[in-house]
Amino acid sequence: MSALTVVLLTAFVSLGRWQWGRYEAKQPVWDAFARGTDAAVPLGAESTARFARFTHVRVSGEWVPQRQFLLDNQSLDGRPGYAVLTPLRLADGRVLLVNRGWVPFGGFRDRLPDVSGVGPTPTTLTGRLDELPATGLARGRAAPSADARWPKVTSFPSPAELSAALQAGGLPQAERVLERRILLLDAADPAPAYLRRWKPPGVGPDTHWAYAIQWWGFAAVLLILYVALNLRRAGTDGSEKRQ
Repeated sequence: MSALTVVLLTAFVSLGRWQWGRYEAKQPVWDAFARGTDAAVPLGAESTARFARFTHVRVSGEWVPQRQFLLDNQSLDGRPGYAVLTPLRLADGRVLLVNRGWVPFGGFRDRLPDVSGVGPTPTTLTGRLDELPATGLARGRAAPSADARWPKVTSFPSPAELSAALQAGGLPQAERVLERRILLLDAADPAPAYLRRWKPPGVGPDTHWAYAIQWWGFAAVLLILYVALNLRRAGTDGSEKRQ
């Protein structure tokens, strides 16, 4: 029983420390996201990499609606769908991909949703800077197709894959000018968009905090039970000897 208690106690404490580490790693990310509601700063000629993640920025440019991407495997409230990425050509020639929001999957892979809600007109937008969605599973990734059809469906693509697709689609300098970060369009922005409920990826830090306390609670209960059972056994053995 002692050996089993040591093994379980070590496992519970280790799992609690692991969840606490996840909490400490995620809390700054969620704090940064909360600061994304601050007044928007102009992006100007600066690279998006010069700003902290989730910085609230203001950009001006011209939509390139003929070359849009549909990010696959994006669910909302348990429903499958796509995130709509639309290129925005900035005044200096750079291209910034704007996530205009979520659109539901129509039930047929050969019938893509109509995302032609914007035209090639100058516009000013505000939103948060973010990274492209990523997955740790290689089988969940799919680069944009090489055919001539647009919009292109893709799943967890890399910036290089998006650049290659844009170059093949008529933006020859996309590899050099495409910003690696994307813009999460503000929910209140008047630009045509879809459902936008932005939040940091994964579960919140409070969930990891709760799991850490839970595992450490298991460890405390196990230790109390072990001590109580041994005290009880010691008392029983003492009574038997007196008899």
